[in-house]
Amino acid sequence: MTNNRLLKGFEVELFTGHPDGRNVGIAAEASQELAGFVTEPDHRNLEYITAPQSDYGPLTEALLAPRRTLRTWLQPRGLTLLPGSTLSLGDTTRFERSDPSNPYHDLIEATYGTDVVTASIHINLGIESPQDLFKALRLVRCEAALMLALSASSPFLNGDITGAHSQRWMQFPLTPARVPLFVDHQHFIRWTEEQIAAGTMHNVRHLWTSVRPNGPDRPHQLNRLELRICDLITNPAHLLAVTTLLELRIQQILRDPSAHDPMTKSTLSLDELEQLSVNNDRAAAQASLEATLHHWEDGRPLLCREWVLTLIESVEPLAADLHLSDRLKPLTTILDQGNQAMRWLAAIRDGASIQSVLSDSISTMETEESPLGSTPGHHALG
Repeated sequence: MTNNRLLKGFEVELFTGHPDGRNVGIAAEASQELAGFVTEPDHRNLEYITAPQSDYGPLTEALLAPRRTLRTWLQPRGLTLLPGSTLSLGDTTRFERSDPSNPYHDLIEATYGTDVVTASIHINLGIESPQDLFKALRLVRCEAALMLALSASSPFLNGDITGAHSQRWMQFPLTPARVPLFVDHQHFIRWTEEQIAAGTMHNVRHLWTSVRPNGPDRPHQLNRLELRICDLITNPAHLLAVTTLLELRIQQILRDPSAHDPMTKSTLSLDELEQLSVNNDRAAAQASLEATLHHWEDGRPLLCREWVLTLIESVEPLAADLHLSDRLKPLTTILDQGNQAMRWLAAIRDGASIQSVLSDSISTMETEESPLGSTPGHHALG
């Protein structure tokens, strides 16, 4: 029942700016004056982290309460919270440092520039057993593209339509360039130490991939899976629906590894699965639910939307057992109406401007944070 659910926590990155959608950086000041907020290297976005909880009931408030606090602090300054996961109307020619004296930020700016100035949702699920954790990581790595497709919310950059549904994932520098599907914990430890020795990772946090193991003493002490691929999802019911689907897939592999572990279930090699996953992630970033992906079982092509529907059907019996069926229902809305990027682009095809669709979504974000408006149902770079 509910005590079988995994612990869940979120790292939420947000942009701040004017009500017309233009970015304004205040992260350094906000983090000094508001408890629970931390800076990113560029001060136009900032982050808060929710405490891990197994029950879904309190998670909506855990997600929204910090937004209310930050919004109240922003209002006298004439600023607000911005939707989307890229500098939609921002200036990517300038890196606006939150902490000019931080040497790690020196490295980030010099190496990556504003490609890393994005906002996203990182979903953490607690898995204490290393054996279970790496089984789950392999499955989620092979299906991460579906989570990106449901969350895509960054079709704009510098005031232009980019042609991608998740410009954030198209531009964000995957680091190291190649990350294998790990066989087990020892494989991860050995690989991490090799990357740091080679300089392809500067520290244990410098692993920027779609999903990674995390814990209090990486790479040795791990206790959770961290899905990093999702764009910012501002609607809490939609975010919790994506999280529910993710948890149910993990619950499935924990219950029946032989049916769900790509290492044993797929006809492809681990190297082939690595490349398939990278290709799927990029295809989902480009066209999200409309993308053609390739299934990890055998490489067969299928539409992303159809794959998501198949997954939902496969987890429905377990969702009923765990009393999570209602939590999945908002996925139907996303599939029917499109994710945030698709809805924005549809509005623009109907004659709206980038600025107007952003302004409408800014108002929607504020409505979500009120008790009547909310609908039921450490650092991001490391």
